[in-house]
Amino acid sequence: MSSLTPEKGHTSTSNNYSPDVEQGGGVPISTTEGPAHRSGIGNPGPMGLFSFASTTFILSMFNVQTRGITHQNVVVGMAIFAGGLTQFIAGMWEFPRGNVFGATAFSSYGAFWMSYATIFIPSSGIMAAYANPDELANAIGIYLVAWLMVTLFFLLAVIRRNIAYTVLLSSLSVAFVCLAAAEFTQNPMVTKAGGVFGIITAFIAYYIGVSELLFAEQSAIFNLPLGAWGR
Repeated sequence: MSSLTPEKGHTSTSNNYSPDVEQGGGVPISTTEGPAHRSGIGNPGPMGLFSFASTTFILSMFNVQTRGITHQNVVVGMAIFAGGLTQFIAGMWEFPRGNVFGATAFSSYGAFWMSYATIFIPSSGIMAAYANPDELANAIGIYLVAWLMVTLFFLLAVIRRNIAYTVLLSSLSVAFVCLAAAEFTQNPMVTKAGGVFGIITAFIAYYIGVSELLFAEQSAIFNLPLGAWGR
């Protein structure tokens, strides 16, 4: 999700790079035919990752019913402004940097969080439109399945090329599977399982965000490796 180098760990970026490779998330992501664009825009990756991680962490803590919490409504504001708007802006800033993967992923998950939050806003009328709770659960289940498919598509772009992002998207995929299954079966234990994988996903996203933030700061005394393989 950022314009870093394909080496394990982080090293300085060279002006000479393969013309069919777009730098993304510390690994070469082959999503364009031309070279990545150069721009003066700073790396928005840490901002997007921290917003994604924090919103995912809060919702997942609610899903495992931490301290007896069974309602998710507090996450609505976070989902609109942090996981939603802030992450969407990060995606828009990735486009002029030539990072198609980062732009698509951040923008998509930003849209996910804003649309998810809208479901729980009473004035949207979405939940009120379903008189049958089972119908609502099935509708949300299908919604989550759609985002599971999107996540799997993103996973195809990084698998075997970047360890950190492969683990992140794999964990997120499992979380979506559990949460969708929980809606279809109305099994609270499956919801908790989805929450556990969501918490794992959040901490992996935090790790990647810190890694990219440290790499962006020239004064950082150490870097956190993301791990990458060659083509």
